Amino acid sequence: QVQLVASGGGLVQAGGSLRLSCVVSGRTLSNYAMGWFRQAPRKERAFVAAITWSGGSTYYADSVKGRFTISRDNAKNTVYLRMNSLKPEDTAIYYCAAGLKDRWPNVGYDYWGQGTQVTVSS
Repeated sequence: QVQLVASGGGLVQAGGSLRLSCVVSGRTLSNYAMGWFRQAPRKERAFVAAITWSGGSTYYADSVKGRFTISRDNAKNTVYLRMNSLKPEDTAIYYCAAGLKDRWPNVGYDYWGQGTQVTVSS
């Protein structure tokens, strides 16, 4: 019943910024973690960042630490990914996902959004 809708992708020059949004509906979120993943052309889907809904604990892939920030707005049931200092290697389809937080940070993500394209030009 959980539905995730991602938005905010686009074309940006290297060094620029984007903020992705993911609106969550259909389920209460107290026991869930939210995650962002990305998949570049001809590569497997990779973890980017995660946050717990109730406590706001965060976890990041090494490749984005210091550049990306994950956050959530409880009132809007929305999770964000602020991406700064973007590099061409950040180009990918970005997906939001949700799963129970009981095995945090090794969350089993059972629900996935449709993805939003981020393209970083050099």
